Amino acid sequence: MVTSPSGRIVDVRDIFRDVEKPTSVEAYFDGLGPEARGALRKLRDTIAAAAPEAEDAIVYGMPGFRLHGKGFVGYSAFKDHFSFFPMSPAAIEAHRDALGDHVTGKGTISFAYGERLPVGVVKEVVKTRLAEVAAGRG
Repeated sequence: MVTSPSGRIVDVRDIFRDVEKPTSVEAYFDGLGPEARGALRKLRDTIAAAAPEAEDAIVYGMPGFRLHGKGFVGYSAFKDHFSFFPMSPAAIEAHRDALGDHVTGKGTISFAYGERLPVGVVKEVVKTRLAEVAAGRG
């Protein structure tokens, strides 16, 4: 479950239910405009740098990463923003102060296009997810 920017709680799978599912991360990127593609590539590269053992994958109908065969994190482009889904409310809560207004829901971190991505904070959220997985909690 994630909270949309409008504040509505939705199952992330419902966001993509009527959209043609991408067959690969690259296919997803190929379907984006230049602004969204650039923003999501920066986010994707940041996640990959923090979790080099994670593999690019389509998870829950969106681009993201798998770790040990399971969904680890996801991300997606929207009309006016792009979002990072750590798949762990606890990982978001652990960094809530640093994330500030970017936390737009229980499982959602959103960024505006054209805004500088807070790379350090994103990496810390990913490291927290890695620790959860290592401890068997994620």
